[in-house]
Amino acid sequence: MTPRIPALEPPYAPDVAEELAAMMPPGVPPLRLFRTLAHNPRVLRKIRHGNLLDRGSLARRDRELVILRTTARCGCAYEWGVHAAYFARRVGLEEAQLRATLHGGAGDPAFDERERALVRLCDELHDTAQLSEAAYEAVSSHFAPEQIVELLVLAGFYHAISFVANGLRVAPEAFAPGLPAGGARRGVVHSERH
Repeated sequence: MTPRIPALEPPYAPDVAEELAAMMPPGVPPLRLFRTLAHNPRVLRKIRHGNLLDRGSLARRDRELVILRTTARCGCAYEWGVHAAYFARRVGLEEAQLRATLHGGAGDPAFDERERALVRLCDELHDTAQLSEAAYEAVSSHFAPEQIVELLVLAGFYHAISFVANGLRVAPEAFAPGLPAGGARRGVVHSERH
């Protein structure tokens, strides 16, 4: 599909160039998503300052599992692919776990008890915009209150990122896989209700 708003190409306006440079490691060109957001420098700046990829209260593996499951549930091939390609292996997610973010449920054997609680959190927030008592109890048995707050905000943030990437049809990055055959569009990803 053709992007609805093409990503900006260099040379960038000085303020945009500064924001894009701050979002990427030195020498790495900015992602298409960021270059698309750069059509509105204020939004780009807010996204940069509001992202949760820093060393917050969550372990990187937990953070990535929430991002992968949330973007899979949103059918966001762009963002799922970026995180699958760049972060999944770095945080120790195995191939079976990566596949399970797309097609598994909260009871998938690829996940341990803690990870199942995270998948259930993502699924319930996606399906109902709330957490059942059982889901909250499962999450709170593994995570402190400050972490639970961060988990909820993280899932919401990546819903917003998915809306932008899907709504504007951001073209995939060359290094990132798309969703596997069959995709993970809404209704295709299996979620389990307990």
